[in-house]
This record gives sequence, structure tokens and C-alpha cells, in this order.
Amino acid sequence: MEDTIAAIATPQGSGGLGVIRISGPNAIEIGDRVTRPLQGTLAQRKGYTCAYGRVYDDQGELDEVVATVFRAPHSYTGEDVVELSIHGGAYLLRGVLRACCEAGARPAEAGEFTKRAFLNGKLDLTQAEAVADLIAAQGRQSAKAALAARDGALFRKAKGIADLLVQEEAKLAAWIDYPEEDIEEAQRTSLEDALQQAKKEFSALLETYQTGKLLREGIETVIVGRPNVGKSTLMNLLTDSERSIVTDIPGTTRDVVTDTVRLGNLILHLSDTAGIRETKDLVEQAGVERAKNALQKAQLVLAVFDGSTPLKEDDEQVIKQCKDAVAVALVNKNDLPQQLTADALAETFDHVIPISAREGKGAEQLQKTLEALFLKGSFDPEAANIANERQLEAVRKAEENVKEALTALQSGVSLDAVGVCMEEAADALLQLTGEKAGQVVVNEIFSRFCVGK
Repeated sequence: MEDTIAAIATPQGSGGLGVIRISGPNAIEIGDRVTRPLQGTLAQRKGYTCAYGRVYDDQGELDEVVATVFRAPHSYTGEDVVELSIHGGAYLLRGVLRACCEAGARPAEAGEFTKRAFLNGKLDLTQAEAVADLIAAQGRQSAKAALAARDGALFRKAKGIADLLVQEEAKLAAWIDYPEEDIEEAQRTSLEDALQQAKKEFSALLETYQTGKLLREGIETVIVGRPNVGKSTLMNLLTDSERSIVTDIPGTTRDVVTDTVRLGNLILHLSDTAGIRETKDLVEQAGVERAKNALQKAQLVLAVFDGSTPLKEDDEQVIKQCKDAVAVALVNKNDLPQQLTADALAETFDHVIPISAREGKGAEQLQKTLEALFLKGSFDPEAANIANERQLEAVRKAEENVKEALTALQSGVSLDAVGVCMEEAADALLQLTGEKAGQVVVNEIFSRFCVGK
């Protein structure tokens, strides 16, 4: 890249500190044009060193500055980089960025710093995608998974399988070149073992996708129940706020109230809905209809029942709505004398949890139940995991080709067919890491990044 780019690297708005990042062949020269360190110049400094001074535009001094110098290739982008740390006022940040552009930089495009890191061989495509995932992480597990990918966990796994396939493909090519020599049984067994190993690795990778997706994106969760069973009190308990209005008047909640909470290792996108019941109130009818629609779209339903009363007709309507859903029954008000047993709900619900939303009891058991329900298997956030649909499709394609290679080998089809399938499997892995990814794919990935990253 011949040009030098600059952008504000910290979030929009005001803060204690703000950072302007400059990257490219003229980054240090531009840094010297807009700053005056107390000692020397940035050009005189080694990489990974800082200089304190002042930053200027064409009208004079703007702010104090700490300028950090990174020398190519030992920087995030692989180019010369200067980061200017100033006070985080929006006016100051825009002013310094403008000064950098007037000094010879151009405004960076979305994700352009990380794109340059990829193009300069500092990151593969899975590591670059992990940067965005790390920024967007909403919980510890998703952050761990993103950090592992950023450190190259998926890249190393993909490269290991690709190397195995390429090695076996090279042996296969030699056999094809000398058809007069029969393949020894040991060699055929070695090839089949390698394909079986690759198939096993792909299967394990594919199993990580759904759990990882839930950890990253969260679970669309709807709270349902007849009026006055404690849905809004539960919503307020889980959000630790007065998010929903709580009264003794049935039908208080007319619209869907939403919020996002972290429960243990899970992110729940909660929707508190109107109480499901037969009503002649047109506004409440609309709320009930919205509740039913939200239930149909949800990944998880928390069905709330009043444990201090027997099941009522409106409760039966709730149960009917939950029959085909992933649902957990919460028997609320267990601080009162109980008239509803778990057995009455067991036919529809695999999980029935007694709670008292008013007293804050039962949230821990709910957390354990949901983690057992959604975090199935031995998902290890620090291992290689599939993070998005692009990666998923690449691994699926590689797995399909390995399966076809196995079928061809075992059925005695020509070795050429086996070799073609193995080559396509290896190519799919190279597309995964970005070594064979098209420019359109690369541009689309980095367009999703924020400016400054």
C-alpha cells in the first residue's frame, strides 16, 4: 500500500482519552508534521517507544499528546504506525484527524487497518474476523473464544488438516504417475486413515458452531404466562432494574418490553409480553397477539405459572402454545403456600423450576438449567471454533469433499477422482484462512468493521 491512512480508533463521543491511528509509509513523517515532542522527533525514535509533547493544526496548538511509534513490520498493520493519544473530546479528535489528513494522510475506510494487517500477512482471515468478534463480545466465554481465534486457534487447526491432505495428495499423485505399480495395502490404509482423521476433525469443528453462535449472539428469549403470574417481576429480577411495570391489575403489560441480560455464560435477549388470556379489550388483544407471535419466533420460552393457585384455563392456553417450543416452566410465588405441583407441568416441560421472583429466589437454578440446555457437549472456548457462516460453509465444503474421497477410495473408483476431492477439500481450507479467498469476500468481511480498526 503506497498511501497512508488515519482514523479515530476510539469510540465516538467524549471520554478521558482518545486515539488517532496513522498507518502507512509516511505515518511517522505525518506524525512529526502534527506533533512537537519535548525531545527530538518521532523519526528519531525506535519502535515501541512513546514521546510526550503537543499536537497542532494549521491554526496552532490543539492539545497535549503522547505519540507511540511502531516500526514496520512490527506493528498491527505490518506498516509504520503512529498512535496519537490525546484527551477524548469529540472536537479535539476531529481536529487532530483533520490535521493528519492535511499533512498527507487520507481517511481510513471501515476495517482498513485490519485489512492491511491481513494483506501484509500479519493475520489470516479467521484471525481478522476474530478481531471484530472480540470487540463485539458480550460475555466472558465469547470473549475467550474470540481471543483464541485471534491467537490463531482455528488457523492452526485448518492448516494442520490442509497439510495432512496435501501430503497424502502428493503421495497419491506419485501413484497416479506410475500406474504400472500397484498401491501397497499399507499405503492405501495410510491414505484412508488420513481421510478418516480429517473427517473426524471436520465433524468436531462443525459441532462448535451452534454453541459458539449462542455465546456470541445470545438467545432470543420470551417470557410468557397468563396475567399476574409474575412475568414482569421476573423480568425486573433478571435485568436487575424496574424495566417492567408491576401492579396487581391484570393486563398491565400491553406491549412487548425488551432488554438484554447476561445469565452466567449466556446472553439472553429478553422480551416480557402481555399476559395470555381471553379478553374483550382491543388493546390487550393486540398485546396478547404480539405475545403469541414473539413466542413462535423465540429460541427459548420462559413460561411462568403461579404456584399459589391451581392451573387455570388461561394457563392451559400457555401450555398449548409451548408444546413445540424450547421451553422452561417457572413456578413462581413459591414463597406462598403451593397449590401447583411440578407433575402438572411435566408432560409439556422437561424442566420445571420453582422460583420466587419477588424475593429473588430461583435465578441460580434457572442459570444452571439453561447452561445445561444450551451449552451442550464439551465446548472449549479456547480451542478451535467456527465463528460465522462463512467459516461454517468452508468447513462443510471441505468435509463433503473428504467424504467423497473416502467413498471413491473404498469403492475402487479411479485414484484421479480421490485426488480431485482431496484437492478441493484443501482449497476449501485455504478459502477459510484467506489464502485463496476472492477479493469480493475479503472486501465484504472488512466492510463490517468499524472505522479505526
